[in-house]
Amino acid sequence: MLAECLEGLNIRPGGVYVDVTFGGGGHSRAILAHLGEAGRLYAFDRDSDANANAINDPRFCLIHENFMHLRNFLRLHGVRHIDGLLADLGISSHQIDDAQRGFSTRFDGPLDLRMDRQDGLTAADLVNNASPDDLESILRLYGELPNAHHMAQAIVAARDTAPIETTSQLRAAVEHLLPRGRENKTLAMLFQALRIELNGELEALRQMLQQASEMLNPGGRLCVMSYHSLEDRLVKNFFRAGNFDGIVEKDFYGVPQVPLKVVSRKPITASETELAENNRARSAKLRVAEKI
Repeated sequence: MLAECLEGLNIRPGGVYVDVTFGGGGHSRAILAHLGEAGRLYAFDRDSDANANAINDPRFCLIHENFMHLRNFLRLHGVRHIDGLLADLGISSHQIDDAQRGFSTRFDGPLDLRMDRQDGLTAADLVNNASPDDLESILRLYGELPNAHHMAQAIVAARDTAPIETTSQLRAAVEHLLPRGRENKTLAMLFQALRIELNGELEALRQMLQQASEMLNPGGRLCVMSYHSLEDRLVKNFFRAGNFDGIVEKDFYGVPQVPLKVVSRKPITASETELAENNRARSAKLRVAEKI
């Protein structure tokens, strides 16, 4: 959904922009193509693999950090205000296709799931050491799994026999609980839950949205593409109300006190043409808001 992202950003050639999910650099290269000599682009990615895709351009700077630290690291580069920010949440195709990262249910590999492999704990550490109650809560809250209790119990029973260290071992532990015809979908929900907990993804998203909103110049745009309901709900509520409860606060005269104006009332989704070329875009929802 590159064209939709660029349209949403409404790029000013001399503006300052941020791509908080650099990955392979496709979005960043397209943004740079719309910037003039005075324009600047700062990109964030906590995955050190992204460094291999760094762009050799004096207008560009890649910051190897979690985007939850957006404000602090932009200030280190002398940036206090921005004209737009793009976030393409979730995991990249590179991460999914690398069996050693453990993100895909299709490949056998280490049960890792870390966005930044310099972080200490892995998903294997999580599933082998979390209490049954904590494990159930993680699966219920972040995977929205209706059978979270039984799945947590199955994981605990399996780890009591031998540590769960690979993606295939985790799948084997819960195989008997996977609904017929929805095996891959249910596994994806399980992996999603562990990944969100391990990487603190929802808290990072909350902090990034708050900081980005404060740093935006009037008329600046936030473009956020999410891939599951937990992310999309946070983005939708924040764009609408300036908070994550979605409740619009009003002043004494009944005037809404919100920092942003929603540009796209409904989420923008991939076209049929793009879906034919990229099946992974089927769950993408792009929302755009503008600083008032």
